[in-house]
Amino acid sequence: MEKISVSGVELQLLPEKAIYVERLKALLISDVHLGKSETFQSLGFPVSNQVNRTTLDRLQKLCDRFQPENLFILGDLFHSKFALVDEVIDGWFSFVSHACTDVKLIVGNHDRALIPTLKKLSISYFTDGIQIENMILSHEPQPQKSFLNICGHVHPCVRIKTRLDNLRLSCFYLDFTQNLLILPSFGEFTGGFDVALKPYSTAYVVTDDSVIPFEGY
Repeated sequence: MEKISVSGVELQLLPEKAIYVERLKALLISDVHLGKSETFQSLGFPVSNQVNRTTLDRLQKLCDRFQPENLFILGDLFHSKFALVDEVIDGWFSFVSHACTDVKLIVGNHDRALIPTLKKLSISYFTDGIQIENMILSHEPQPQKSFLNICGHVHPCVRIKTRLDNLRLSCFYLDFTQNLLILPSFGEFTGGFDVALKPYSTAYVVTDDSVIPFEGY
């Protein structure tokens, strides 16, 4: 875990690819992409369904540990209309019934076509970013000078190269010039986008059990 303070907001960056805001008793995650394997299966690709269970198990453990009053999902809870098979929906309902937290979804680009289904699934959602105190929570970046924008969508990763290794690791990406903090994708099967470290930025690289800052110069 790495504790940081940005624009007066105290945040705990977790190696499970989530943020905990202790003062608000809120857990933040982004880009879960449940049902991505089922989407690929619909196209003829043999991808294991286990990734959904692994993702939700990790989320359940976070909820058990922190007991958040609110879980904010910053977009892309589901991957596509092909994701909404019984197994995925049943897994989601099972998580909600055991998590004992109020789940709020900020609709992402993958969720937008599913809004009618979200209503049927009794998922509380927002179609745009929301302000909570001096934070703006959104799916895509919406940087503003007066607020810390916490978002997802990008799936940030950094490459760490040495003479012997070339590693590509998920990260939290903080851009001080834009007052912008981008979460890594939470899902197990999501891919990533390489971000470049630049002056006044920090990549908080996620490993199995820690979060390690790499600063741009």
